[in-house]
Amino acid sequence: MAEKIEGCCDTFEVHENLVKIVQEKMPEETEAYDLAELFKVFGDSTRIRILFVLFEAEVCVCDLAEALQMTQSAISHQLRILKQNKLVKSRREGKSIFYSLADNHVRTIIDQGREHIEED
Repeated sequence: MAEKIEGCCDTFEVHENLVKIVQEKMPEETEAYDLAELFKVFGDSTRIRILFVLFEAEVCVCDLAEALQMTQSAISHQLRILKQNKLVKSRREGKSIFYSLADNHVRTIIDQGREHIEED
Protein backbone atom coordinates (compact mmCIF):
# COMPACT_ATOMS: atom_id res chain seq x y z
CA MET A 1 0.00 0.00 0.00
CA ALA A 2 1.34 3.43 -0.95
CA GLU A 3 2.23 5.87 1.78
CA LYS A 4 -0.43 8.54 2.27
CA ILE A 5 0.94 12.08 1.96
CA GLU A 6 -0.84 14.79 3.92
CA GLY A 7 -2.57 17.35 1.72
CA CYS A 8 -2.61 15.05 -1.32
CA CYS A 9 -5.49 13.23 -2.96
CA ASP A 10 -6.15 9.60 -2.05
CA THR A 11 -5.81 8.66 -5.72
CA PHE A 12 -3.81 10.14 -8.59
CA GLU A 13 -6.19 11.59 -11.16
CA VAL A 14 -5.30 14.45 -13.48
CA HIS A 15 -8.22 16.71 -14.40
CA GLU A 16 -7.12 17.49 -17.95
CA ASN A 17 -9.73 20.22 -18.54
CA LEU A 18 -8.56 22.18 -15.48
CA VAL A 19 -4.88 21.72 -16.30
CA LYS A 20 -5.50 23.02 -19.84
CA ILE A 21 -7.27 26.15 -18.54
CA VAL A 22 -4.46 26.84 -16.09
CA GLN A 23 -1.76 26.33 -18.71
CA GLU A 24 -3.50 28.77 -21.08
CA LYS A 25 -3.63 31.46 -18.37
CA MET A 26 -0.10 30.89 -17.02
CA PRO A 27 2.24 33.83 -17.70
CA GLU A 28 5.47 33.32 -19.62
CA GLU A 29 8.45 32.38 -17.45
CA THR A 30 10.06 35.80 -17.98
CA GLU A 31 6.92 37.56 -16.73
CA ALA A 32 6.71 35.29 -13.69
CA TYR A 33 10.39 35.98 -12.96
CA ASP A 34 9.91 39.77 -13.30
CA LEU A 35 6.90 39.66 -10.98
CA ALA A 36 8.83 37.63 -8.40
CA GLU A 37 11.69 40.15 -8.58
CA LEU A 38 9.24 43.03 -8.03
CA PHE A 39 7.80 41.38 -4.93
CA LYS A 40 11.31 40.82 -3.56
CA VAL A 41 11.68 44.60 -3.45
CA PHE A 42 8.77 44.73 -0.99
CA GLY A 43 10.59 42.17 1.19
CA ASP A 44 12.65 44.81 3.00
CA SER A 45 11.14 46.78 5.90
CA THR A 46 13.35 49.82 5.24
CA ARG A 47 12.02 50.10 1.70
CA ILE A 48 8.46 49.73 3.01
CA ARG A 49 9.09 52.53 5.52
CA ILE A 50 10.49 54.75 2.75
CA LEU A 51 7.34 54.14 0.70
CA PHE A 52 5.18 55.10 3.68
CA VAL A 53 7.02 58.42 3.93
CA LEU A 54 6.52 58.95 0.20
CA PHE A 55 2.79 58.27 0.62
CA GLU A 56 2.66 61.54 2.57
CA ALA A 57 5.05 63.83 0.72
CA GLU A 58 7.69 64.28 -1.92
CA VAL A 59 10.97 64.41 0.03
CA CYS A 60 14.74 64.50 -0.38
CA VAL A 61 17.24 62.00 1.03
CA CYS A 62 17.96 64.33 3.97
CA ASP A 63 14.27 64.33 4.94
CA LEU A 64 14.03 60.54 4.63
CA ALA A 65 17.19 60.01 6.70
CA GLU A 66 15.82 62.23 9.46
CA ALA A 67 12.31 60.74 9.40
CA LEU A 68 13.61 57.18 9.53
CA GLN A 69 16.61 57.83 11.77
CA MET A 70 19.02 56.35 9.24
CA THR A 71 22.09 57.52 7.36
CA GLN A 72 21.77 59.25 4.01
CA SER A 73 23.96 56.53 2.52
CA ALA A 74 21.60 53.76 3.69
CA ILE A 75 18.56 55.67 2.40
CA SER A 76 20.25 56.38 -0.92
CA HIS A 77 21.03 52.68 -1.40
CA GLN A 78 17.40 51.70 -0.82
CA LEU A 79 16.11 54.49 -3.06
CA ARG A 80 18.33 53.23 -5.87
CA ILE A 81 16.66 49.80 -5.61
CA LEU A 82 13.18 51.34 -5.50
CA LYS A 83 13.98 53.53 -8.50
CA GLN A 84 15.47 50.64 -10.52
CA ASN A 85 12.20 48.79 -9.98
CA LYS A 86 10.12 51.80 -11.07
CA LEU A 87 8.48 52.24 -7.67
CA VAL A 88 9.83 55.74 -7.06
CA LYS A 89 10.87 58.61 -9.29
CA SER A 90 13.04 61.65 -8.70
CA ARG A 91 13.29 65.23 -9.83
CA ARG A 92 16.00 67.81 -9.33
CA GLU A 93 15.25 71.25 -7.91
CA GLY A 94 18.40 73.33 -7.60
CA LYS A 95 20.86 71.34 -5.51
CA SER A 96 18.20 69.01 -4.12
CA ILE A 97 16.74 65.80 -5.54
CA PHE A 98 13.18 65.06 -4.47
CA TYR A 99 11.68 61.57 -4.48
CA SER A 100 8.04 60.56 -4.90
CA LEU A 101 6.01 57.47 -5.73
CA ALA A 102 6.26 56.49 -9.38
CA ASP A 103 2.49 55.99 -9.64
CA ASN A 104 -0.60 54.98 -7.66
CA HIS A 105 0.04 51.26 -8.25
CA VAL A 106 2.64 51.39 -5.47
CA ARG A 107 0.08 52.57 -2.93
CA THR A 108 -2.43 49.97 -4.17
CA ILE A 109 0.08 47.12 -3.75
CA ILE A 110 0.89 48.22 -0.18
CA ASP A 111 -2.77 48.84 0.71
CA GLN A 112 -3.78 45.38 -0.51
CA GLY A 113 -0.90 43.80 1.38
CA ARG A 114 -2.00 45.56 4.56
CA GLU A 115 -5.59 44.40 4.05
CA HIS A 116 -4.35 40.85 3.63
CA ILE A 117 -2.24 40.78 6.82
CA GLU A 118 -5.05 42.39 8.83
CA GLU A 119 -7.64 39.73 7.86
CA ASP A 120 -8.87 37.41 10.57
